[in-house]
Amino acid sequence: MRAALVQLNASDDPAANLPVTLGFLEDAADAGAEIALTPEVTNCVSASRARQAEVLQDENEDITLAAVRELAARRGMRVLIGSLALKGGADGRFVNRSLLIGPDGGIAARYDKMHMFDVSISETETYRESAGYAPGDRAVLVQAGAAALGLTICYDLRFPYLFRRLAQAGAEVLTVPSAFAPDTGAAHWETLLRARAIETGSFVLAPAQCGTHRAVQGRERRTHGHSLAVDPWGRILADGGDLPGVTTVDLDVSAVKDVRGRVPSLTHDRDFEGP
Repeated sequence: MRAALVQLNASDDPAANLPVTLGFLEDAADAGAEIALTPEVTNCVSASRARQAEVLQDENEDITLAAVRELAARRGMRVLIGSLALKGGADGRFVNRSLLIGPDGGIAARYDKMHMFDVSISETETYRESAGYAPGDRAVLVQAGAAALGLTICYDLRFPYLFRRLAQAGAEVLTVPSAFAPDTGAAHWETLLRARAIETGSFVLAPAQCGTHRAVQGRERRTHGHSLAVDPWGRILADGGDLPGVTTVDLDVSAVKDVRGRVPSLTHDRDFEGP
């Protein structure tokens, strides 16, 4: 299975971001990708709740989703929109939603990010994702051609029980679209992705946002980049570097069965007491 990781430097203007995203998806299709994956918040990277309220749309009105569905159908390619920031949360908050688009342009699966990025990295870098976004409550596994995908988003990466549950349910490829902060990205991104691959004997595909993100309103955000593809043995197959672009990688899904046969840790859970 040929996959393409699309690395973006999205702004807080969805209309301006869309042509860039579509151009990279066309490049992925031209390269023979059966599935292309975009990063977290493909449509809008913004630190301003006011700006988000102004430009975000409901799923059925989102211009990025509509355009990607049309492209997927026209090119006969699956697209995992890593996530869209959307209106429509049950309590009035936004949702951070990953959507798998089938080669017919239909929506094959939806996953709402479960773990909210509420952290204080430094005195000047604080995030409270839950103030604007409602968390999801359902893990999602979906068949995508030759591989079963387990869907996650960014901060979910720090919660290995989710990845283990997905792998035990049959996931062969775990997707981790992200907009990782630079400090935590430099320290933890590669290590955590390789750990999730090794722990579960799965491929991990992690398309990322990169660089400094232009903002019409509020402060500019910065993200780590380095979209990664990792094999079930923990080896890095591809690294997207620091700049926007498309990175293709060929996955032999049969390697999942081989690695899990050699190290069958997914079948070795034990009940225990304490602490």
